[in-house]
Amino acid sequence: MDTPVSSRPETSAPAWPRPPEGGWTADDLDRLPDLPPHTELIDGSLVFACPQSHFHSRAVCVFRRGLEVSAPGDLEVLCRFTIDIDRQNRPEPDGIVVRGDVIESWDQTRLPAEAVLLAVEVVSADSVSRDRQTKPLKYARAGIPHYWRVENEKGLAVVHAFELEPTTGAYTSVGIFRERMKVAAPFPVDLDLTAIRARRERTQ
Repeated sequence: MDTPVSSRPETSAPAWPRPPEGGWTADDLDRLPDLPPHTELIDGSLVFACPQSHFHSRAVCVFRRGLEVSAPGDLEVLCRFTIDIDRQNRPEPDGIVVRGDVIESWDQTRLPAEAVLLAVEVVSADSVSRDRQTKPLKYARAGIPHYWRVENEKGLAVVHAFELEPTTGAYTSVGIFRERMKVAAPFPVDLDLTAIRARRERTQ
């Protein structure tokens, strides 16, 4: 027998945080309870991450391994870790290369943007405008010297690499890479981009 509508348990709506006047601040990400993992702060607004695609997960892993092998010993490579740009912006790049001297403890939850040498973003369906427009502007204004944007082009990785032009304070393209990415800055890197494909695809 069907349960009468009036006696069915009510489904509670998600209790989304209500922003204060002026929006959230960078400090609020550490204070707000029950935030979804990998929540970012962009222009005082909370941005919640969608579930990762297979491509996104593979790309993050490949870039982390490649950068860890290539980076000098005084640098650290971190994935999906928030950086402080200003009071209203605390984004979480998919990968960063940062000066090791700013890492103080295992409990640390954020790093200063001025210590970041490279920010990497893997574009997802929900992050296209943020990764192509919003974040590059903010990373450039924060003085991050290098920005790489990884796109999924029919299952194959394409990397758009940018370098900060000091006289304009804006990013300029240093190349678009397919299959192999070989650059000299911020340090020599030689990445096999075909490794981002599923293992079974690479063995066929």
